[in-house]
Amino acid sequence: MDASESMFVTRSADRAIAIRYMQQLLRQQTDQAFVVNFQSLSTLSQPWTSSPNALTAAIRDRNIPAGSKPHIPGTAIFDTLYRTCLNQFGQIDNAASGNFILLFSDGSDNASHASLQQAVDICQHTNTAIYAFHPKFSTDSQTLTQLTTQTGGRAFYDDGSPESIDNDLRAIEADLRNQYRIIYRPQAMKHNGAFHHIELKTPDRVDTLTIRSGYYAPTR
Repeated sequence: MDASESMFVTRSADRAIAIRYMQQLLRQQTDQAFVVNFQSLSTLSQPWTSSPNALTAAIRDRNIPAGSKPHIPGTAIFDTLYRTCLNQFGQIDNAASGNFILLFSDGSDNASHASLQQAVDICQHTNTAIYAFHPKFSTDSQTLTQLTTQTGGRAFYDDGSPESIDNDLRAIEADLRNQYRIIYRPQAMKHNGAFHHIELKTPDRVDTLTIRSGYYAPTR
């Protein structure tokens, strides 16, 4: 959750969307989640848990923990995504997991050391899709579009309509619960860790298909 000043107007609405997901769609038997708040630095407000109540409490908490206030003003989306994938998703079996990040931000990054491409790359490495909610006034929605489309997620804007938000959350749920894994072996397969772009063509009867932009070859 983007806690920078540019998101102050929509902060309450963003919290409401996140809480709705945790309370209605998180499956305690199989799912776990965590909460990260960020400005120019990021803070893990709630470690991994399957408790909707613990996650909701962390989302509602308006206080930034001591020592986590940014040393410089600004917003570091790419750094936050990179650190989150590395520290939270990097230690689990990503081949068997459907990782995703629910990102609330206007897309404005002015404090990251990592680039947009580096953020996308580590999402690809950890099999993590990004689903982003951004306010209607966002001036950097293109950044969120690139992050989401390249990682196999989607971007939505919060129009304040409960019906629209419910439809968006159901769309995310449908994506996550109805995934197909396509496996193929190229004729000239090389175990060099290189990135390969993919394009998946569908029959006319398929309206839309959400996929990520490619994959990394194995290293061994």
